[in-house]
Amino acid sequence: MEKEAHHVWSSKFQDIKYSINNKNFKIMDATHLHLVLSHFPIIGTIIGVVILAYGQISKNIEIKKIALATFILMALIAIPVFLTGEGAEETVENITGVSEQLIENHEELAEKAIWLMGLLGVLSIISFFAIIKKLSFAKTITLITFIVSLGTFGVFVQLGNLGGQIRHSEIRDGSNNIQINNDIPKSEHDDDDD
Repeated sequence: MEKEAHHVWSSKFQDIKYSINNKNFKIMDATHLHLVLSHFPIIGTIIGVVILAYGQISKNIEIKKIALATFILMALIAIPVFLTGEGAEETVENITGVSEQLIENHEELAEKAIWLMGLLGVLSIISFFAIIKKLSFAKTITLITFIVSLGTFGVFVQLGNLGGQIRHSEIRDGSNNIQINNDIPKSEHDDDDD
């Protein structure tokens, strides 16, 4: 049931098109959007971690708020990244040299990562308002947010690495004994040895 709902939502992100004088032009499909946006949660989260660490050390409230806003933005960007994943999978799953197992590993980790990023986003919102309202638990919730941000960054780095391995065999480690989709017709492999 969960996979069906994911597919319904992802279908809304299949193509981004525009029209000029009744001519349709395709700007991006789900694969392009997924590839473009997928880097933001990784890079944005580490930037947020560094900014929040500096804010914690310097005890600068404004710096902390910038970091928390960065995490909130990354949580929002992670939503279309996740929702376009199914469309991206459909594009690459039948390409020669693409491993179905790597796609599955990436997809399984993505399902966990989106929840972790969502948690980071919610904690960041709570921390942001706790700081603004000068609530007694502001320091504690901000520290918890910082710890969760470290874990989120680690998971997203691993997720990005798995995603990269889908099309970049040069970054796969040798220990991955993964079945590659090599559906090349036999006639292309035959030499004229007759």
